[in-house]
Amino acid sequence: MLNNQIYTIIDVETTGRGNKMTEISIFKYDGQHVIDEFTSLVNPNAFIPAHITALTGIDNAMVADAPVFAEIAEAILRITENTIFVAHNVNFDYNIIRNEFKAIGKDFRRKKLCTVRLSRSLIPGLRSYSLGKLCKSLEIHISDRHRARGDAEATVTLFEQLLAKTEAEAVFTKFLKRDSKEATLPPHLPSRIFDAIPNETGVYFFRNKKGKIIYVGKAKNLKKRVLGHFYDKSEKELDLCRETADIDFELSGTELIALLMEDAAIKHHYPQYNKASKRPTKSFAIFSYQDRGGVWHLAFNNFKSAPNPLITFYNLRDCRLYLEQLCALFELCPKYCHLQENVQECSHFWIDTCRGICKSDEAVETYNERVQLAIAHISSASQNVVIKQKGRHEEEEAFIVVKDGLYQGYGFVEKDIQIAHDDELEPHLIKQKNNGDVQRLLKKELLKRIGKVELMQPAS
Repeated sequence: MLNNQIYTIIDVETTGRGNKMTEISIFKYDGQHVIDEFTSLVNPNAFIPAHITALTGIDNAMVADAPVFAEIAEAILRITENTIFVAHNVNFDYNIIRNEFKAIGKDFRRKKLCTVRLSRSLIPGLRSYSLGKLCKSLEIHISDRHRARGDAEATVTLFEQLLAKTEAEAVFTKFLKRDSKEATLPPHLPSRIFDAIPNETGVYFFRNKKGKIIYVGKAKNLKKRVLGHFYDKSEKELDLCRETADIDFELSGTELIALLMEDAAIKHHYPQYNKASKRPTKSFAIFSYQDRGGVWHLAFNNFKSAPNPLITFYNLRDCRLYLEQLCALFELCPKYCHLQENVQECSHFWIDTCRGICKSDEAVETYNERVQLAIAHISSASQNVVIKQKGRHEEEEAFIVVKDGLYQGYGFVEKDIQIAHDDELEPHLIKQKNNGDVQRLLKKELLKRIGKVELMQPAS
């Protein structure tokens, strides 16, 4: 069966950043012989950095008079038509070519085989599967390393050796199946690692060949999200996938705890492919004051302009929404909560619980009592809270603790353990550091749950 297939064994060189093609080499192979070849420099219409020239030997002068991709596109389509696209780390070369075709308004789709993944299956146990080290282990000569033709020609010899392996038929057939993930997974990631990832909520850790964490993410569905990285064609994702050799995960039960776990892991490991978490430059606060008529107001402003802030938010929408819900919960007046300005009487589009303070239908003292209750609620809700969450499995519950306004951490408790008081959660608490990012996450959760006290009990 394998000898009836036609393969095109391909290597490309690029500009590095931006990944514009500078050279391509294609060997058409019928399972026994090379039957055609196409090799060409390519003018990328982009600058080739010095470090790329040092690696490949291709400089800006060499490609100045070379054809642009559009001029060689038809030749590439013809030689690869009805063939299986083969490359060492196939997703890199394949996506470079697909993106070049996309840029000129053409589609490019071929079946794929990766010689890195094939080598891992058919020649297990080697220390490295990079093309240079693999060829050295197999005594395959590379005539012009890091040039397209030299690397492609060496890959042809490697491919011949892989085809000759006893198990080749079964392995190739498995890799070429329509539902196979082998051509999608990163070249250095064993398929058993991906297969072990569940369709559950949690955090995941991409590790390189040295075991170092290079990316942390969270997901409602771990397997689906991780697979999404491998289909993403952005330059960052391609670089991430090339380095990924292992993936760990931890279940969280809920997305909120996954977000907290993700934040802690990023701040602990500083993975190179995670963007640094940055607090928004602006924060907003709710505050109170008494006017000349003796009425207590609740209002909001940017943090610097808010005297004695009662609670802080990191975007204006959340701040206003919290105040709206507080206004409705304690039957306050939208006018005196500054949700409506320059009006004689309130007429908010959904808050209709005002008892008439703005119409002088309610005594100031009675209204002020409810304002003080709202202020007390803000203090208790933001200072001492246990937020109950779903556990990682049916027999477990999770929780998040905030004490004295500071995030303490999260934990998991088996349902058959009786918890009579919040202090009894302490042995199950996984302590974490408080920071602005987690405060922002928890503020959103508190905002969602305002008035739903059955889901949150004050922590001692």
